[in-house]
Amino acid sequence: MGRILAIDYGRKRSGLAVTDTLQLIATGLTTVPSGELVKYLSDYVSKEPVDLFVVGLPKQMNNELSENMIHIEAFVKHLIRIIPTIPVVFSDERFTSVLAHRAMLEGGLKKKKRQDKGLVDEISAVIILQDYLESNKYQFKL
Repeated sequence: MGRILAIDYGRKRSGLAVTDTLQLIATGLTTVPSGELVKYLSDYVSKEPVDLFVVGLPKQMNNELSENMIHIEAFVKHLIRIIPTIPVVFSDERFTSVLAHRAMLEGGLKKKKRQDKGLVDEISAVIILQDYLESNKYQFKL
């Protein structure tokens, strides 16, 4: 079984999280400049088995897609062209940044570390992946 890799895509940088090979535990992987993301993912999947990409779906409170969706769609189309063998799904990413900040605060990180936007993006990707895993936990696959 391969890993599931989550992407919290941003215009400047993107946070990444990945599961273990049993697809049970979500762990932060890194933060990558978005312009280098597809190359990074190509290199990663050449070394590690990946079954699925989960991309954060930016929704607003009224359930409409946010303005960043146009950039995410362009990224996903490019990703699918470069790595067509790995499916891509979307997962709601509402409140992930707020939850990431809260996790950092509750984890006792100093103010300087909590201001690290790259770390916030990476933790947001972990939250997206964990939510995805939880939402699919009890679905039977035949």
